[in-house]
Order: sequence, then structure tokens, then C-alpha cells
Amino acid sequence: MNISPIIPIYFFYGLAFFSMGLLVLVEGGRSSDARLRRALRPLAAFGLVHAANEWLEMFGVVAAQGGHVTPDWFSGIRLATLAFSFISLAAFGSYLLVVTRTAWRLILLVPLGLEGVWVLGLILLKGQYALPILWNVADVWTRYSLAIPAALLAAIGLVVQQRVFRRAGLISFGRDALWAAVAFGWYGLVGQLFVQSSPLPPSNVVNDVLFTNLSGIPVQLFRAIMAGVAAFFVIRFLRAFQVENESQIAGLQEARLKEAKQRESLRRELYKRVVAAQESERQRIARELHDETGQALTAIGLGLRGLTGSLSVSDPESTKKNLHQLELLTTHSLDELQRLIADLRPSHLDDLGLSSAMRWYANQLQERVKLEVHVEINGEERTVASPVKIALFRIAQEALTNVIKHAQAKTALVTLTYGVKSVQVRVTDDGRGFDMDAAGSAKRVSWGLKGMEERTSLLGGKFEVQSRLGQGTTVEVSIPYLQEEADENSTAAGG
Repeated sequence: MNISPIIPIYFFYGLAFFSMGLLVLVEGGRSSDARLRRALRPLAAFGLVHAANEWLEMFGVVAAQGGHVTPDWFSGIRLATLAFSFISLAAFGSYLLVVTRTAWRLILLVPLGLEGVWVLGLILLKGQYALPILWNVADVWTRYSLAIPAALLAAIGLVVQQRVFRRAGLISFGRDALWAAVAFGWYGLVGQLFVQSSPLPPSNVVNDVLFTNLSGIPVQLFRAIMAGVAAFFVIRFLRAFQVENESQIAGLQEARLKEAKQRESLRRELYKRVVAAQESERQRIARELHDETGQALTAIGLGLRGLTGSLSVSDPESTKKNLHQLELLTTHSLDELQRLIADLRPSHLDDLGLSSAMRWYANQLQERVKLEVHVEINGEERTVASPVKIALFRIAQEALTNVIKHAQAKTALVTLTYGVKSVQVRVTDDGRGFDMDAAGSAKRVSWGLKGMEERTSLLGGKFEVQSRLGQGTTVEVSIPYLQEEADENSTAAGG
């Protein structure tokens, strides 16, 4: 038995759409465009179901060539797959035409409307034609009412998608979408217009026989060629998703690299400022020791020398007065030394704990500047690791220093809270506040805030600043009680 040449045509025709449908099903979900993702689902359904229809037709030809008559249920299944595939293709084209989310549901009326027209036509045709002619008429009607408009919708939708690709800078993928649109257009206008001969006009004149006479090839071959072209270019523009994903990954990597460079730059700048601050602090201590303590000790030495001379003279009142002045100078010198030592490392922090150190510092601060500082302790006091304790105290100290220098505030509230897993310090003032956006810009980096944030991050904590012009500022820090990795950085954090 000779094999009809139409059989391999049906096979490759179905294979083209099956390959397209399978790849669209696998790759279609990778697009970041929700509209395109939604549209590709019915396109995948069209490819897979229409491939099944072509292979059913192939089996029908094989059966007829072997002298077998296909049963009515087989013809019914083939007609159903044909109709469902083209309704899916119509949904694909319709979704591509949608530009707003609100139209997504309304656009379903297009394929549903086509389905309604198709069903109504079948009902009318059933009353006019009997089996087996009815199956031929139904096939022709399906292609007229569903295939042609569905293919044109897909073509128009792909033209719209081509413009989307061009706006996104994906020019080559836009060309692929345009060629796929051309293939679907020819597939619908020509491939589905020249149908099998039937009593339903105009198929009684414009049919596959006429196409073969005009072109010299069967219309099934033309459909297979257009199917292969459409599948080829659809598969090609699916590569846009991979390019899009690679572009997004490259963008994320670039953003992370930029962030890492900025962070490293900030770390270097902070290190420079820490070194500068250390040198400045050493200069201040040397100056104060020279100006205050040094002069006092010089005065004590001169006084003792004068007192030695006055002892030889019988003048007890003068000697008593000189001793009293020397006592005052000694007391003042000791006070200055204790203040310098306390500023460097308050003994209350080691001896009495964080809460007492906070209260002591607030009292000391109020004696030196015109700022009313209140300290509030919440929760049951717990043992805090030394790096955490030092960091919290220094952050509170820096925050209050900023209040004094910049805020023009009258009062400040320091709240120390012992939580379940972390200890928090919040410093709030009623000063003039500042613009958070301006302070966070690269041109106006607040190194005081950056230093506090760096101390916090080194100990695995959270740092937050809230401020608005005219409404004061709140600095809040939360650091866990236990930190494993932070111990390595405790020296840098404690300062």
C-alpha cells in the first residue's frame, strides 16, 4: 500500500505546533510582563491541542487509506479539538491587545463571543445537513467562524507585542514577533480560507481543490509551512525572557557591587575620621592637662616653695592661708583629672552597669550645658556583654552630643529598655529636627549618624533614625544580648 504524501505533511504540521506549545508552556512563565505571561498560556494550549487535531486528521487519512471508516465519536473529538485550539488562539491574541489590568476580564468576551457564534452556527447547520456531510460542513464552519478571526487576532496581538519589545530596546525580538504575526496572518487568511469542499458557501467554490490548482501544492502543505514559520519565530522571541532575566541579574549584581563599593568607601572614610577623632581627642587631653592640671600643679609647686620660705618667718596666719589655697588647687586638679578619666572611660560603666552609667552621664551633662536630660529604664536590668554595653553608651553619648551641637533642644529623653533578646536605647529630643532625605544624600553625609550605624551593624543590631523639620529627632538602637560574630569586632565597636 502506497502512503499518501499528505500523511507526513500532517505529521510535521502537528509537530511544528506541538514544539511551539511545549516550549511556550515551559518558558512562558519567565517573563516579568504579567500581560505577556497571561497571553502565552492559551498560546501553549493552542499549540498542543492543535497538534493533536492534526495528528487525529492524519490517523483519519491512514484509516481511510486502509479502507476503514472512522466512527462519529472520532469525528466529534477531532472537531472539538479543532474548535478549542482556535478559541485558545483567539484568547492569546486578545490578551496581547490588553493594556490595562481592568480589561483582562472584559477581553475574555472576545473568545467567548466567537465560541457563542460557532455554537449557534452548529445548531443551525445541524437542522440543514445530515451525517456524514454534517461533519464536513462543521469543519468548514469552524475554520470560517473561529480559525480566521483567531489567527488575525493573534497576528494583531503580535504586532502590538513587537512594539512593546521595541520600546524595551529588544529590537531583534520585536522583529521575531513581527514575522510571527505575518505567519499567523497568512495562516488565517489563506490557510483557513481554502477549506475542504462542502455545500456551505463559499467553500463550494473557494476550497482546497482551487488552492491546489492555483499554487500547485496542497493547502495542508501551505498551512504546515506557515505553522513552521510561526512556531520558529515564536520560539525565537521566547529567548527575550532569558535576555531579560540575564539583564535583571546583571543589574542586581551591578547594584550590589555599587553598594559594596559605597559601603567600603564609607568604611574607609569612617576609619579616617576615627583616626582623626583619636588624634583630636589626644590633643584635647594634652591641652587640658597642660592648661588646667599642669598650671595647677605649677601653682602648687610655687606655693609650696613660698610656704617653705614663710615657715622661717613667724607668720602662722599667712601660712594657714597658703595651705588652704594649695588644698583648693589640689582638689580642683583632682576633679579635672577625674573628669578627663570619666570622659575616656566612665568607671560607672564597669562598676555599676549600663543603667547607672546612663544616669550618671545625664547628670554630668546637665551640669555642663543647658539641656534637661531625662533617663528612663524599662524592663528588668540584665547583664550586658561588654562590647554591647560600651557601644550603647557611646551611641547614646554621640546622640546627646548631636542634640547639643545641632538640635537647639530644651529637653532630651534617653530610654533604656531591656527586652527578651536585645537591649534598646532610644534618644529623643524636642529640637528643630532635620531633613532625612538631605542628610542621606551623598553630598551631605552625617558622619555622626554613620558612625553610630556602623557600631550597631558590627554587633548585629538595628539602627534607625526618625526626624522631621521642627519636630525633633529620635535615634533608636537595638543590639542582641548574645553575639558570636560581633565579638571579633568588639574592639572596633567599643572605640
